[in-house]
Amino acid sequence: MASNRSGISAAAIVAALFLPPLGVFLDRGITPAFWIVTALTLLFFVPGVIFALVTILKPKARLA
Repeated sequence: MASNRSGISAAAIVAALFLPPLGVFLDRGITPAFWIVTALTLLFFVPGVIFALVTILKPKARLA
């Protein structure tokens, strides 16, 4: 998969547009964000897409 310098995967962004939980899974794995976007997508599709894009585009917290 191609990714740019900041580590954001193009595949995750495209997946977030069509299947938001898949996009979050590709970027973050199974985390609470994955379950939140899954619930939002099941209830209303558009909020799921918005939350997925925000989650993917938000910088990840560094541990060190």
